[in-house]
Formats: sequence, structure tokens, C-alpha cells
Amino acid sequence: MSRSRTALLAALALVTGASGAAYAAVPPDVGAAAVPCTVDYQVQNDWGSGFTAAVTVTNNTAAKSGWSLKWSYAGNQKVTSGWNAKLSQSGTAVTAANESYNGTLSTGGSASFGFQGTYSGSNAVPATFTLDGVTCNVDDGGGDPDPDPTDPTGPSARVNNPYDGAKVYVNPEWSAKAAAETGGSRIANQPTGVWLDRIAAIEGVAGGMGLRDHLDEALTQQGSGEMVVQLVIYNLPGRDCAALASNGELGPTEIDRYKSEYIDPIAAILADAKYASLRIVTTVEIDSLPNLVTNTTPRATATPNCDVMKANGNYQKGVGYALNKLGDAPNVYNYIDAGHHGWLGWDDNFGASANLFKEAATTEGATVNDVHGFIVNTANYSALKEENFTINDSVNGTSVRQSKWVDWNRYTDELSYAQAMRNQLVSIGFDTNLGMLIDTSRNGWGGAARPTGPGATTSVDTYVDGGRYDRRIHLGNWCNQSGAGLGERPQANPATGIDAYVWMKPPGESDGASEAIDNDEGKGFDRMCDPTYTGNARNNNNMSGALANAPLSGHWFSAQFQQLMQNAYPPLS
Repeated sequence: MSRSRTALLAALALVTGASGAAYAAVPPDVGAAAVPCTVDYQVQNDWGSGFTAAVTVTNNTAAKSGWSLKWSYAGNQKVTSGWNAKLSQSGTAVTAANESYNGTLSTGGSASFGFQGTYSGSNAVPATFTLDGVTCNVDDGGGDPDPDPTDPTGPSARVNNPYDGAKVYVNPEWSAKAAAETGGSRIANQPTGVWLDRIAAIEGVAGGMGLRDHLDEALTQQGSGEMVVQLVIYNLPGRDCAALASNGELGPTEIDRYKSEYIDPIAAILADAKYASLRIVTTVEIDSLPNLVTNTTPRATATPNCDVMKANGNYQKGVGYALNKLGDAPNVYNYIDAGHHGWLGWDDNFGASANLFKEAATTEGATVNDVHGFIVNTANYSALKEENFTINDSVNGTSVRQSKWVDWNRYTDELSYAQAMRNQLVSIGFDTNLGMLIDTSRNGWGGAARPTGPGATTSVDTYVDGGRYDRRIHLGNWCNQSGAGLGERPQANPATGIDAYVWMKPPGESDGASEAIDNDEGKGFDRMCDPTYTGNARNNNNMSGALANAPLSGHWFSAQFQQLMQNAYPPLS
């Protein structure tokens, strides 16, 4: 979808001439400036079993640094070759993305490309075209060329930051669990992510709410203003290849099932006009892409599962397909997971990860315009801001970067990492308006153990360890961390380049079982969730720091919820 973040669908009529050309005719009461885009689709030669076509797309919104035009055929047409665009086809759906030399599309500017195809039977001109998720050449169905963005009965206007001026959906299932806990009513009204972590979650697991149930409830909560719904798309083949606790139901090669049984049904629901007034934020596939950088051969942290996923490319294909399909709905805002500073903040991880994100975002018909932003620290514990030391400090001539905690990382916290990653992503071709989210659900690190000032300057380690808010044993520890607390409450526009602080991980939901538990959810036992585990290369052979008696990932963990409230920062009142 367009990262120009401009709005609205204009009321247009599709006119098909005898020559096969499709062009936009502007109704008399609609000014030309309101037309978001026009498409001229011209069949130039047709010999009964094949054809050539020329297409020109004109952009009337803000200038673009990349574009993606999509359409579907009613017949069996197949694109066989093309020029001046990267063409791909899945079933009847065709995507034409810009080449490196024609990605710039100014306001009022046009791009032209052509292709050759085959068919049998009829060769009808496509009825609908979309440019970066915005429909061209069709009536918006409402007869209103300028929808009121405050009107919840009409389409939601596309905006720069979906969280700006909007309420955010409170999941009633999570809210009820939180409210049932002693003291939980203090946060039970906070918005959290809805996790679609398996195919069955689309319809609802064990009698629980499915995706449509959540969207229907969001419409009820919306009232007269704007409403954001946060979804976590989390079911890649061979998911999270380095952590058994969050393995999923799909095997490494089941990319076709991921597309047809998971993404396609979700995309169909999100495209329902009933939900057009909602701003739907998707967090796309946490934990997986960064593993291809850090946990594959020749790294010492490599795992066989991650080597398999790097070799087959199904992480990139899955993410690209999800971005492409979900991005077809103009009210969907895709945010890709970008790890956290304690994972990707080192020089040999940082740039390579950004490049991998772009590779995934330009795969399976997706373009960078299908990416509204990125999210960091999802379901992790890294501190938002370390205020008692900076990466530029030194103690007795020794840099903070040389401390055991920082260990040559370039970043000390999530805010600095998110802002730097944003700059890196923009520098390699993502939109200059790229937005970032930071998951602050469990990174508060308050309570009695929270330092009130810098550590002693006896050594660089006493200085850092005595002052750091993040009290984990090691940055690589990720499962049900002892001592953690709720972080900043969800809020929009908290810092430069940051769209929002969010609670994408619902506080109180386990990261993984502390011992092996038989289950039908595809979730294995990861020793990083075992409090007696002495570690591995990914946490430098330290203790896991995990809480005992934890249930399966995603299941309610009352003891952790209580500790998160106790150690909240800012504190709960």
C-alpha cells in the first residue's frame, strides 16, 4: 500500500473502448485533483491465443519512490514476458512493480510498461486496478468523492500515522483475564495485539474469538472516531527457526499452505467493506527474518533449522506474499518485525538485516510501498531508554562498548536502535515517511531493583551494570524474564520517527513452557525457558533468567503478570 500515506478513493467510471483500452473518466462533480490514479490498459495485438498489451499508470497523489500496480483477470490470461516493469502472477492476480530505473513517480507523473500473454476463450480487460493499494478507475461505491475521515460508516482515510488521533482496540479476551487478576483492573483497558499464530486462530480456537469477531467488536468500540486494530501475523513455514518454544504448525516447505490456508483467508476478511472504517495495523512475522542473518552458517550460533530456511527462501517468500496480499486493502498498515537492539545492533547484523528486510519486501509481488513501517522489541524485554550511560561514554579510557553487557553493540536501548534502523531503511529505498513501533509491554524494569543513577566508575562493567535498567543476565535472554515490568503505556507520536509505543505482546501471556508439555499447537520445549538452563552461544552460556512454572507460549501466566505489574515503569497507580 502506498507509503505516500495519502487518502482517498475517487469516484471514477471504468470505460472500456472497442480497442480494449481502459481509461478513467472523471465524473462532472469530481475535480481532477481528487483522482488518485488513472490506468490506460491497451491491448495492442491479439491473435486469438495470445496478445501484447501496453499499460500506462498516472499518479495524482504525493510523489512515490517506488510503485506497484495490481489487477486480476476474469479469464485464464497468463503473462509470459514483459518489459519496463517486474511482472509476476499468482492465479488470476497480476502485479507489476517498478524497475530500478523507473521507480520515481511524481505527482501527475506516468510510467509505462508492456507485456505479452496467452489466453483461451475471451480476453477481457481487467475491471479493477490498484496502485499501491488504492483503487484506480472505479467508483468507490459510496458516491462520496471526499469521504469524511471522522465518519465511521465510510472508508478510513489513509494517514501518515494510523495511531494519530485514534483509539486502539482493547481485546476483550485479554482484558477479562487481566481484570480477573488482583490489581489487574488498573491495566485491563489497555490495547494489546491480537495474535493469529495458527490457521485455526482465523476462525477462533476452542470457542474463542476469531478474526471477524475481533473486527466486529472493534466496530462496536469505535464509536464516532477512528479505531486502530493491531494484528500479529505469525505463522511462517518453519517459524522462528532458532527457538523451539515458538515453532509453529507449518513445516519448512509448506509455503503453499501458508499462502492459501492462512494469508489468503486473512486478506479476504480484511478486504471486507464492512471493516473499511478501521485502521488495521499488521505486525508481519516476528522473530523469523533476523534468524537468517544471525543463526545460520557460518555463525557459531547457527542451527540446522535456520540453515534450511535460509536455503529454501520461504521466510522471504512468505513475508513478501503477506505484504502483497494484506496490502491490497487501503486501510491496512503493514509493519515488518525488525528484531531488537540486543539481536541486530552489532555492525555485522545491522546493515545485513536491513538489506534482508528489503529483499523480503520486494518478493512475491510486494514492493517497499506495501510497507508502512517496522516494529522493534516485539515480545522482548530490551529497555526503551537507558538514561544512566550512553554508547559514547568511557570509564578510565575504556569505552562502554567494551563492557560485558554492551559487548561492542552500537546501541544501548530500543529507542536509539529504532531511530537508527529507520534511517538505515530509508537510505536503502524505503519511504522517507517510514514509521516505527516499539513494543513496550514488558520492558519497564521498575521496582526496587531499578537504578537511580550511574554505576560506580571502578571499571566500565561496574559503571554499566550498576546503572542499567535492563536487569537481565544477558541481552540474549528472551523467555519469561525474571524481574521484568510493564513499560510505557501505549501512546502515539512519542518520539521522532516513532509512530507509537504499543503493547503488541499481551502482558501475562507466556513466552514458552519451562518444561516439556505435550500439546497440539506445534510448540516445542526450548531450554531457554528452563530456569535451570546454563545457556548456549546465543546468550554467551549464561543462565536463562526465566521464571519457573511457565505454561506454553501464549497461555496465561498469572505469576508473570503479577510481577510485570509490580515492576511496572512508569509505576502503576
